[in-house]
Amino acid sequence: MIEKKELLSEGKAKSLYSTSNNGELLMVYRDDTSAFDGKKTEALKGKGEINNRFNAFIMEYLSDNGINTHFLKETSNNESLVKSLDMLPVECVVRNIATGSLCRRLGVEQGLKFENPLFEFFLKNDELGDPLINDNHIIAFEWGTQEEIDKMKELTFKINELLCSLFDDAGLILVDYKVEYGRHSEGLILGDEFTPDGCRIWDKETGESLDKDRFRKDLGDVVESYQIVAHKLGISI
Repeated sequence: MIEKKELLSEGKAKSLYSTSNNGELLMVYRDDTSAFDGKKTEALKGKGEINNRFNAFIMEYLSDNGINTHFLKETSNNESLVKSLDMLPVECVVRNIATGSLCRRLGVEQGLKFENPLFEFFLKNDELGDPLINDNHIIAFEWGTQEEIDKMKELTFKINELLCSLFDDAGLILVDYKVEYGRHSEGLILGDEFTPDGCRIWDKETGESLDKDRFRKDLGDVVESYQIVAHKLGISI
């Protein structure tokens, strides 16, 4: 029996607890939803449960295809057991199609498809608005080593190849997403989560947004859209 103990951290939509198992944490997915660095918030009933199941499916799929992750198992409808990691304070973002902040930042055409995926690093810092950074920043401020930078890029591109194929087969387009990594005795491994909260997903036929952009843009049916994606991928909710 896994005992939930001390609350270690609380993000916008997840809480992390220590457990009675050494080196293992409990990740709790809440119904809370936020956008624009926490300026817009709302609780959406059922979102935590969907994200927990969605993340478990993706993490298991990636693990089956050679990506080492922190995910161990689901322990309840909205909780999962994960390995404790020393997380690097950077986000790895891959863009397969131009949209969102990239278009605003660079003035590029919305919907432009990249021949090769575009990779960017961002510093995890809500107060600063998660600013764009590069390899030199990471090394200069000791947020990671060159070896870790190379590994993050290698793993993220491999993840992109695996997931783009998975989503395409399900009639979906994986537009962009973010992933995070942490240090473990096994090396640098995938941490945090992969859910519709942290990626953009479009319907391949209609182009309809089926991710958190529905919340950002007040389109409604956020949880229902997450359920549609899960159904198309064969995830039982």
